Amino acid sequence: MSTSEGRTTAPPDQADDAVLSMARFVPATYAEGPGLRAALWVQGCSIRCPGCFNPQLWARRGGSDRQVTDLVRELLESAATHGVEGITLLGGEPFEQAAPLARVARGLRQAGLSVMTFTGYEWADLRRWAESRPDIGALLEATDLLADGPFLADSIDTSRPWIGSRNQGLRALTDRYAEQLATFDRHPDRVEVRVAADGEIAVNGWANADALDALFADLGRRNNRH
Repeated sequence: MSTSEGRTTAPPDQADDAVLSMARFVPATYAEGPGLRAALWVQGCSIRCPGCFNPQLWARRGGSDRQVTDLVRELLESAATHGVEGITLLGGEPFEQAAPLARVARGLRQAGLSVMTFTGYEWADLRRWAESRPDIGALLEATDLLADGPFLADSIDTSRPWIGSRNQGLRALTDRYAEQLATFDRHPDRVEVRVAADGEIAVNGWANADALDALFADLGRRNNRH
């Protein structure tokens, strides 16, 4: 076990590598990593950072269980349709489903797509755990760009895109984004709002609570004028 910023962490339990509990999928977004990417959110997180952007994904229940083999095929078809350069894995906590996600990531990497993974665990812990946990090592090996560390609501980072707080790392684990890493701070944070035909509103990307309140207030005023 290790302690960082006053919290103690232990490695997550190992998950079945054949089934992934998926919460949400966006086939094309500019808000969840470099370039045009797909984004996949997994269900379940035991870290539960105060102020988390997705607390509805903490519970184990609520996701859709997907067979990894079928999911990889569908993701590759979607990637070809939408012309994305890669996929971003978020949650929830991806490393609590490291085994199935490693299979997903490998399948997409083999097709030439890049993989970005977000985690509330810290890089040093993940590297140490990977020595005895092949599933964690496999997901790290299949990740090109890693955003790591717990979200700290009192340490908001406004200088780097995609990152929530200053303690979090952004690490190129392969050569795919190594040369671009130093330039990522030139990319602004983005929030994307999707309004379905039935009026359901879905949001992804990163913004603080005040910015989101202003955004939704403005959406309401626009709606009232029509």
